[in-house]
Amino acid sequence: MAVALGVVGFGIMGERLLRAALAHDLDVIRPVAVWDPSPAAAARLAEIAPGLPMLENPAAVIAACDALYIASPPSSHLEHAGAAFAAGRAAFLEKPLAADLAQARAFVEAAEASGARAAVNFPMASSPAVAQLRAWRGDLGAPRALTIRADFATWPRGWQHAAAGWLAKRAEGGFTREVLSHFLFLTRRQLGKLVLLERAAEFPPGDGAETAVRARLIAGDTPVLLSGQVGGTDRDESNEWRLEAESGSIRLRDWSLAEKLDADGTFRPSPDALPNEKMRPMVLRDQLSKLAALTRGEPQDLATLREALEVQEVVEAILGD
Repeated sequence: MAVALGVVGFGIMGERLLRAALAHDLDVIRPVAVWDPSPAAAARLAEIAPGLPMLENPAAVIAACDALYIASPPSSHLEHAGAAFAAGRAAFLEKPLAADLAQARAFVEAAEASGARAAVNFPMASSPAVAQLRAWRGDLGAPRALTIRADFATWPRGWQHAAAGWLAKRAEGGFTREVLSHFLFLTRRQLGKLVLLERAAEFPPGDGAETAVRARLIAGDTPVLLSGQVGGTDRDESNEWRLEAESGSIRLRDWSLAEKLDADGTFRPSPDALPNEKMRPMVLRDQLSKLAALTRGEPQDLATLREALEVQEVVEAILGD
């Protein structure tokens, strides 16, 4: 029987995952209900999926589903996840886990102790480009150094302005939580436990999110240099995860382009490389297949609550909180 999917929070991420679910095999996972307090969200849902109900509150969505996708702002994540667990549902959370790190720690401890079915939406857990990096690493020998870089023309990015009310603020938003966290998750999975050694962050006057960060870390035994800034590119965004190893270098560029350094000093993409806008639906499809497996109690490799907490602890330390 198909896993019934409920969605709480119908902003950009809620819409993306719902579209992926609508295109998925409905014998595997089937959207059943959505909740968002915004009238504009209700209007978008009516256009995208006319037969899918926008229910009156999160409790009604939880009652209707087997697995709840939580794409609301971070301060509400734990409330919705806790309600899902109490009703015996699986929960698939957006990151960060919470706006308060102490609450996130307590939540993860309790969820692990109870055996709750939960995961966090770090799409690199299902990325073909990441799988290619992993395959290449087998021929490169021991890693020597990693650099992570993310630059933005403005923050929030142009397509995120509808969520600027929280994404642009220091309390819950900022590019370190929203973007660099993905690359820290990738680093944790590829290289090992993250330890922050040095950090610096710049903020505008008032309550705005960071404008620049720099950090030095160790991942397993590999030194890591991380940086990010607003105004560092005239593109919407530019990012790179570059690993130097004994016998060569590989990188992930602009989210989805796996590239390997050739003898002539040029990075060459893998033959099946796709830009992010084409790869994203494939990745979300696989994330949903794994969510269905999680809900049924079957093996899968989605990001765990513990992995997400470890990433959030590093992120908040970089930001100085």
